[in-house]
Amino acid sequence: MSSVLLPVILSGGAGTRLWPLSRRAFPKQFHNLVDDLTLLQTTVLRCDGLSGLEVASPLVVCNEMHRFLVADQLLACDRQASDILLEPAGRNTAPALTLAALHATCKMNDPVLLVMPADHVIRDEQAFTRALETGMRQAAENKIVTFGIVPRTAHTGYGYIRHDETLDDEVHRIDAFVEKPDQETADRYLRDGGYLWNSGIFMVRASRWLELTESFTPEIHQAISAAHAGRQQDPDFVRMDAEAFTACPADSIDYAVMEPLSRQGGDCVVVPLDAGWSDIGAWEALWEVSHRDEQGNAIHGDVMTLDARNNLLFSQHRLVAAVGIKDLVVVETPDAVLVANNSHAQEVEKIAERLQTEGRSEHKFHRCVHRPWGTFENIDQGHQFQVKRLTVKPGASLSLQMHHHRAEHWIVVHGTARVTRGNETFLLTENQSTYIPIGTRHRLENPDQVTLEIIEVQSGSYLGEDDIVRFEDDYNRRDEN
Repeated sequence: MSSVLLPVILSGGAGTRLWPLSRRAFPKQFHNLVDDLTLLQTTVLRCDGLSGLEVASPLVVCNEMHRFLVADQLLACDRQASDILLEPAGRNTAPALTLAALHATCKMNDPVLLVMPADHVIRDEQAFTRALETGMRQAAENKIVTFGIVPRTAHTGYGYIRHDETLDDEVHRIDAFVEKPDQETADRYLRDGGYLWNSGIFMVRASRWLELTESFTPEIHQAISAAHAGRQQDPDFVRMDAEAFTACPADSIDYAVMEPLSRQGGDCVVVPLDAGWSDIGAWEALWEVSHRDEQGNAIHGDVMTLDARNNLLFSQHRLVAAVGIKDLVVVETPDAVLVANNSHAQEVEKIAERLQTEGRSEHKFHRCVHRPWGTFENIDQGHQFQVKRLTVKPGASLSLQMHHHRAEHWIVVHGTARVTRGNETFLLTENQSTYIPIGTRHRLENPDQVTLEIIEVQSGSYLGEDDIVRFEDDYNRRDEN
């Protein structure tokens, strides 16, 4: 059997506890929270350090909404995925891994899968590599391996793994998976020993995982098999059959396979991992892994402090001044500000849930929205008008489209635009403008080698993003608004 290690990067999380920075359309794995690289890029580059193993190019599983973000960020760090598999809907980690295992067996000779969430931090890469080498030996023997974080505090925000029999100095047989404990129970776990934090990192041979899903979760196995059988490959992505995929039950790797297998005494083991790990699951976790000043403040962006201690202060758009405060989380973005006590940081996701329930857009989009061709940012809006700033990448093109309810005025502020309006095509340079009437087919392109910047003024009875009829599109987009 193959001894090749195939990294499988799961990039489907929404990171709602890091609102307002992390949002559904641009979640935390695509942000640079701890250094100059995003969490996704750091996860991909982490595979470079596995020099003692034969490692294939990573396989990425992501939400269809995020496919261009994944592709752009891989390109930006000069890396390429073996494939990017698109999930039409979120169905948790067990279906995602099943999809990866099926795809891997079609492309390779039964590799060992290293399953990693895209949004984790690991400081000690050498310790991580040593743990993987240990796990690889176990996975090669058809065991399913998870990596348990050696706890340093009695944390109530993580699930735990209880282990009993020691197979050797570095590997333990799993006794049980334990839900997030209360503080008293977490204190006891830390005091008693024999418990590790559940990292969500796994290693298993592809064929073994498919055997286990067929045995323990046949509904997931059948639905994902049908979705993968109906896949379509375009130049950059692999699309699954949407109807079959959305019919799949949602479940995690732990609940679907690991827990029932451990109860039966199956071959599932845990390798302790002490490598400076964090899932950055909430704002207090980001404070813990961030550089802090002498007063214990973790500062990101344009921030000034005076008599402030042990705060996380995050500025994205403007100056934040913190005076006489302690143990707070303050996060400023162009369209939302969060102020929370550090002890309540786990509850931030309830705000995102409330925004969604109330039909507001701030749970999903930032003011600056990323598109495969560039970005658009809402600058101002009022009764029957809206002003946006568009940036179009060199050589990129918006779709050929029309709107039923709005007209658009375009003003070029930087670069050169090629405009299609009805049956005519013409160029606009800086300080030139044009008008697109309601119902007129139109397209905006950047034929130059520099970024194109446009001010767009929309006017009409309805200005929603779903008022777009696409006739041609370079990015094979469906209606995603």
